[in-house]
Amino acid sequence: MTRSPTIVNVVDVVTLGESMVTFLPTRPGRLADVPSFERGIGGAESNTACVLAALGHSTRWVSRVGADGFGSHLVERIAGYGVDVGAVRTDPARPTGVYFRTAADRATAAHEVAYYRAGSAASAMSVTNTDLTAARAGRVLHLSGITAALSAECLGLVRHLARPAAGRPLLSFDVNHRPNLWPGTGGAEVLLELARAADIVFVGEDEAEHTWGVTGGPAAIRALLPEPALLIVKQAAKGATAFAHDDAGEPLRPAMGTPTAGQGAGADSSAPDIEPATRPATAPPAFEPAPHVDVVAPVGAGDAFAAGFLSATLRGLPVERRLRHGHLAAAAALTTPADLATPAALGHADRLAALDDQAWGRLRLGPGWTQADRAPEEANTP
Repeated sequence: MTRSPTIVNVVDVVTLGESMVTFLPTRPGRLADVPSFERGIGGAESNTACVLAALGHSTRWVSRVGADGFGSHLVERIAGYGVDVGAVRTDPARPTGVYFRTAADRATAAHEVAYYRAGSAASAMSVTNTDLTAARAGRVLHLSGITAALSAECLGLVRHLARPAAGRPLLSFDVNHRPNLWPGTGGAEVLLELARAADIVFVGEDEAEHTWGVTGGPAAIRALLPEPALLIVKQAAKGATAFAHDDAGEPLRPAMGTPTAGQGAGADSSAPDIEPATRPATAPPAFEPAPHVDVVAPVGAGDAFAAGFLSATLRGLPVERRLRHGHLAAAAALTTPADLATPAALGHADRLAALDDQAWGRLRLGPGWTQADRAPEEANTP
């Protein structure tokens, strides 16, 4: 008897990667001195999926967790954001990863992180034990360099999903270089290979220097990475620069309206194609300064930036607005202590992103700003 193919709904964005239960200190100090911790969740790819879901997009997280309470907590919390977790597999032999961190900023010498992720369930993800149909059933597939660093099996899976093929979704890749996860040379060549295979790439200016030795700013990074249709260079508190291909007016159609075998009726054949940027072919790179932010903790800001940018991309907004939405989503994460923060309501973010350049330059965002759905002029400081 012929078995019917699995029916998997096509969503806006699929993310794939490890998430961990995080333990955040209840007060500042060394890990040796902190008496208690509060439990949270963290993971680059699931953070991005959760923020996108909070912004109204359909998302799916693909991963593996242990058959333990921490795994159940992760799945329940991520599902609580509205993310599809049906493709998350439970590993009966390996644990869910956890980590502890101090309250100090990562940029300070006082910051400490203790990871317990070696041999985790997610590190065992491979081409053979992952639901590839579910992973490919999205308008966008978002991956990061963290997953590629977890194990040889994970690297093989990421390479398999990134391989150019008919029906491959639009591939978004956040370099997310974590030197401590990579043996030997630190994964520089692998990350360059994966970035060059992607349609959209996110990388920090300082990250590119540390990873590939690139100096000379965003233009030098673009010279190293000419392949991606969109390259977004994050420049910390300064802002971000986006580079688009010369054929930026042409839509990217990796899988739009033509779901691959097994994706089924969930695909929306009327969904608009995703444009790399609505700019003339000869337009220069787009730069948007970041708003002034009263930073509480920097963890998760890059994941949120990717979500904000991808959300605006899915909505077909001009590239400058995409950058601003990335900044606003990042600001939501920067003004909370946890790894994952709920972004501002879409209407509120749209109003702020539409400010003129002068008003945008006066914008200052502090803790609680995402809850203050006020008129744009009320959100500015003189």
